[in-house]
Formats: sequence, structure tokens, C-alpha cells
Amino acid sequence: MAFSGSAGTLSDAARRASGLPSDRLEELLNVARSAALAGAGPLKEMFGKLEGVKQKGEAGNLVTEADLAAERAVLAVLADATPGFAVLAEESGRRNGHGPFEWCVDPLDGTTNYAHGFPVFCTSVGLLFEGKPILGALALPALDQLFWAAPGFGSWCNDKRLRVSDCQQISDALLATGFAYDRIARLDNNYAEFARFTHRSHGVRRAGAAAVDLAFVASGAIDGYWERGLSPWDLVAGVVLVEQAGGVVSGYGGEELDLRTGRVIACAPGLQNAMIAELAACQPLAGACYGAPELDAMGPPP
Repeated sequence: MAFSGSAGTLSDAARRASGLPSDRLEELLNVARSAALAGAGPLKEMFGKLEGVKQKGEAGNLVTEADLAAERAVLAVLADATPGFAVLAEESGRRNGHGPFEWCVDPLDGTTNYAHGFPVFCTSVGLLFEGKPILGALALPALDQLFWAAPGFGSWCNDKRLRVSDCQQISDALLATGFAYDRIARLDNNYAEFARFTHRSHGVRRAGAAAVDLAFVASGAIDGYWERGLSPWDLVAGVVLVEQAGGVVSGYGGEELDLRTGRVIACAPGLQNAMIAELAACQPLAGACYGAPELDAMGPPP
């Protein structure tokens, strides 16, 4: 099923570079959608029935049997449809491939939510071409929603075309953010930014799933989003959703998004300059690293 529509600048550039005909792009978009839905299947089936939750890495970074089952389901679809493509998956890591394409897979974005029975989570499947996001799909099984986007096709939730909001100023905005797992161990932990935006906006929501936040920016439910400490699998599909819905995506200083930095602003075009300025004005909050006084004594990072 093909759709026509405007495309965002970053994804446009990636599509031109790839030289993909529209039917090939649609084929890959269908693979992304099928893979996201495949991952969402075990998530829906196992929601509220977990037998165990493990911690990996930093405190609060969880993994469940649902993460692993969803990733197996996603990777099976990708291996069958695009066997030569590289894959970067949160749980199993990177699988090398041939050519310029790489899938980025988060089988369960919002694991902590999932483990606690909070119904905000998704399976995210995005595709890079030479390191640039070109298409993606998110399945939110608790809400029966499938978000998907690609250049020339636009940004969609199920059968509804998406468009970012027309919000023009922070004082009228509903924003979203999140906090990385390393927040307890460093002063650059987003607490100051959260306080600043909370005081200047209609509010800041912290739903606990970066890909879902990006999808909600694309839908216009959230006017702007920022976060640090993210991984490519958190970002790729959601970035395309925002761009193809007419939004803007960048680094904290307005520079082109670099997935390696883990920092992103995604918002309605009218908010970008204001969000950049507000983030630039923030300094880490003294005393914000509760339980780590030795870090507080160090003062702000250089």
C-alpha cells in the first residue's frame, strides 16, 4: 500500500544517496513493519506474566525474557527478508553485513515500564543507509498502534497521517524527556534541564521510552522532546517518524543529528531555536547526584 507525501530533509538526503526506487523503499518499509509487529507479539502475550527480571550494566537497566523473545522474533523476520543487511540490536549486539544498510532494533523500548506493568513500551525497528536514518516502524502492543514512516510515504499511526504540532513557543508547549541509566553517577544527568523546561512550559512528561516519545512528537501529542544518553536503537525509527511528520531533529546545539553522541532534540519547527537556547543556558544542579556526594563536590563538568 503506497502513500505519497512530503519528506524531511535528513531522510530526503539519505534516500537520494541510496538511489532506491520507491517500490524498493516500500518493500523495506514493509519489512520494518512486519518485524516490529513480530516483536510486539511476544510482548503482548507476556505482559503482566513475567517470571524474572535481570539487571544489566548500570542500576535500573533491566532485561527480561520478553526483551529476548521479542528480539528473536524481530531478527528472524529481518534475516529472512534482508539476509545481507547488517543489524545492530540492543540485546545481541552487532551483526556485520554487506552494503550500506543497517537495521537498528530495540525489541523492548521501555523495559522498566514493562517490568512494572506500566503500558508504555514498544518494539522499534529502524533502517540506516550509510549511517543515516531512512525509515522505521514502532509497534505499541498495549495501545494497538503501529507507527511507521519513510521518505515519500510520510509518517503514519495505523491508517492516520501524522503531523507535528504548530507550537511556536515554550510557554505553550507540552514537552517530554528521559533520564539515562548513568544519571546517578554523573552531574550531566538532565535534572537541571528538566527543572528549567518544567518551569517554562505546560509541563514535561517522562514516559520512560525514547522511541515512544519521538512517535508522540510526530503525532503532535508532544510538542518537543530532548534527551541525552541514548543509543542508536532508541533513535533511528523515531527520528524518521518526526522528520516525515514535518518536525525537526538535531543535536543539542542545532547541528545535524549524530547518533554517536546520544543527544537529541526533536520538535515542532517553531520550537527548535528556543529549545536550543534553553539547553545551552543550563548548568548541572549542585547536589543533584543524590547518594553520590563525592560527585557533587567535584562541581560541574568541564
